[in-house]
Amino acid sequence: MGFRVDPNGKIFTDRVRKETVACVIQTVGNRLRGHIFHRAENRVIDDFNNSTEAFIAVTDVEILDASDAVIARSEFLLLNKSHVIWILPANAEAGDAEADA
Repeated sequence: MGFRVDPNGKIFTDRVRKETVACVIQTVGNRLRGHIFHRAENRVIDDFNNSTEAFIAVTDVEILDASDAVIARSEFLLLNKSHVIWILPANAEAGDAEADA
């Protein structure tokens, strides 16, 4: 694996490190539950504000209806970022449900 160091000391490698984030995504028409990937050194919002890519990959996705019943499942979905209204970490949703119980 190759790497280079810029004059400021930042190391650049051929490998892109990404983290998996379980989340719930509200779109214009549906709610999705799945996993997105983002660069370890960035925030999730940085990936959505990146204007060079219009889509974001969602894996192990469930599409939910208004009552949160699963209406479809897929291993992979490519989501247009302009359709996203909000994103919630899945562990925050589970924590809220436990607090209500």
